[in-house]
Amino acid sequence: MSVAASSFVMIYLLTLLLVATDMFPMSVAALIGALFSIWIGLSYGVFTYNEAASFVDMKLIGLLVGTMIVMEVAYRSGLFRLIALYTIRVAGGDSRILFVLLCITSAAVSMFLSDSTALLLIAAAATTISRIMDYDPVPYFVAASVMVNLGGTSTLIGSVSNMIIGLSAGLSFSDFVTYLTPCELILWMLTTATLYWLYRPKLMGKREVPKYDPWEGIENKRFLILSAILLLIFLGLFTLHKSLGLPPEAVALGCAILALAISRVDPSEIFRSIDWETIFFLGGFFFIVGGLERAGILDDLAREFIDMTGGGEILLSTTLLWISGLASTVVSNIAVALTFTPVIKSLGLKNPFAAWSALVFGSNLGGAATPLSGVVTVMALGALKREGFKISLAEFTKAGMLTTFIQLLFANLYILIRFGLL
Repeated sequence: MSVAASSFVMIYLLTLLLVATDMFPMSVAALIGALFSIWIGLSYGVFTYNEAASFVDMKLIGLLVGTMIVMEVAYRSGLFRLIALYTIRVAGGDSRILFVLLCITSAAVSMFLSDSTALLLIAAAATTISRIMDYDPVPYFVAASVMVNLGGTSTLIGSVSNMIIGLSAGLSFSDFVTYLTPCELILWMLTTATLYWLYRPKLMGKREVPKYDPWEGIENKRFLILSAILLLIFLGLFTLHKSLGLPPEAVALGCAILALAISRVDPSEIFRSIDWETIFFLGGFFFIVGGLERAGILDDLAREFIDMTGGGEILLSTTLLWISGLASTVVSNIAVALTFTPVIKSLGLKNPFAAWSALVFGSNLGGAATPLSGVVTVMALGALKREGFKISLAEFTKAGMLTTFIQLLFANLYILIRFGLL
């Protein structure tokens, strides 16, 4: 291995170490890695400055920013809070029914919202539930974090890693739904059943629901209705964008402009709410992966995969699923997706959909295995602490590891059956 190639590998590993140990914020760690990658690449003639500038996928950035704006506007309208409060009413005061509904609602909301925004919304709903009904909030917060992490698996806009994989693989919104949604829905049921089994002793019986109006906190009903209509248009266009000849980033940015127009909120407030941390992490990591790719490291990794699995699709998909799944328990799923997408491209598979699906499941499902696996679990623990409740890391890890193992195991079986590999 050349000096340049060795340097790129060291930069990659050190960046992951900085992110995993929280020595720097993940965006800063990625930007530091990008700086050194560019310096090494230019110094050793691995790429030119103009070639380095092309590493950043502006289509992905556009898709990400556009989606964030649309969902931020819908969030500010109170639409998702309204859904959460009606969930309490539908449960009729039964803590067990409420627990199941909260699990399903958490997963459903995170199909469209970013994981952090979805968790904030569900945490607010769980807090409201706990105060209104005098319930122990721990089961609801743990379940919400696991289900929010799971929920975005089957849609193109459900997670940043899905956007990365979708654009790299050329998969549309409808492709994600076709290939992954059946598995996703079964995983919802399996995970909810597992969480219910774990926390059933802590769930109290039925209590009378105090009277409250879910619409009471809605300041502008017209804004909420327009946001709901825009969200339906947004999802409809995403479903049909391939047949309409529209790229997904064009749909996202077009709907973002409409969202800004109907919200009549100061755009600077919405722009400040965008998750710039993720965007800058993504931008920095593009340069790190670009350096690995230009140095031939990822091609070597692809050949290692083929040698290790003998080129067989069963072993290849299974290995990819579990490696990416286990990696995402300790490393950002964005980093996992960015690392493995060029590897899968280099494999030259005739039917790559099984491999792409394995990467989608792996990069998403490991994010709630431990309290420190991802931003969702960290935020859930922080929200519990603010409410004055404590949960041991061992208790959280027990729920996270068990559900993650079940999810990966079933996803593995699903891929083998769905793509006719058995």
